[in-house]
Amino acid sequence: MKKTLVALASVLAFATAQADETLKVAATPVPHAEILKFVKPKLAEQGINLEVSVFTDYVQPNIQVDQKQLDANYFQHLPYLEEFNDGRGTELESVIGVHIEPFGAYSRKIGSLDELSDGATVAIPNDPTNGGRALLLLQQQGLITLSDEAKITATPQDIAKNPKNLEFYELEAATLPRVLDQVEMAMINTNYALEAGLKPTEDALVLEGKDSPYVNILVARPDNRDSEAVQALAEALTSPAVRGFIEKEYEGAVVPAF
Repeated sequence: MKKTLVALASVLAFATAQADETLKVAATPVPHAEILKFVKPKLAEQGINLEVSVFTDYVQPNIQVDQKQLDANYFQHLPYLEEFNDGRGTELESVIGVHIEPFGAYSRKIGSLDELSDGATVAIPNDPTNGGRALLLLQQQGLITLSDEAKITATPQDIAKNPKNLEFYELEAATLPRVLDQVEMAMINTNYALEAGLKPTEDALVLEGKDSPYVNILVARPDNRDSEAVQALAEALTSPAVRGFIEKEYEGAVVPAF
């Protein structure tokens, strides 16, 4: 009888393991991986084992989803995804919008934008959408004027007026917090600012408003975006519990978009 019970327990354990589905999702460390970690127990209750792969760049998470090494990713906004698809020939799709990370300007040398000196050095992201996002924010602050004032993929070559003769350096987004001592100002994505120990609502010279169009999204492929596991993750990421977590954990540096 004892052997029968042991055998039955083994069968049930195997069946449970078989029933669980693993969902592999790429994310940058802050806040994306932290938010995914928060929803992991909720998905486990539904038989979904959420496996998070953490990346510090903006390229590999899309490549690995496209190549089916991973199922989905959560790190980017829609303008970046659209530019990536156009440039790489991929067909990744937005599943749902989750949060906004207001983009900001940071400095260790000045206390306000008014203090920017003539010829000041400014570091911006070197990818088209985030670089353009940085320039649009500077334009909104009256520091520059773009030849196409609404171009979201603007580069320094698109600057028509630069009254302070600002000198721009285009660097990989993840490296920008590390050059704060070498430039007068750096335009930094909030996730990288948070990773570097900066507090956007306190340390930024200026932040985008909460009406920013750059909503961070959950991304998958056309063949799996409507799968039960991906849709379960989408539902979890836009739950009241996640709204509360974001508001409490990030205190305005990250804003729910649902």
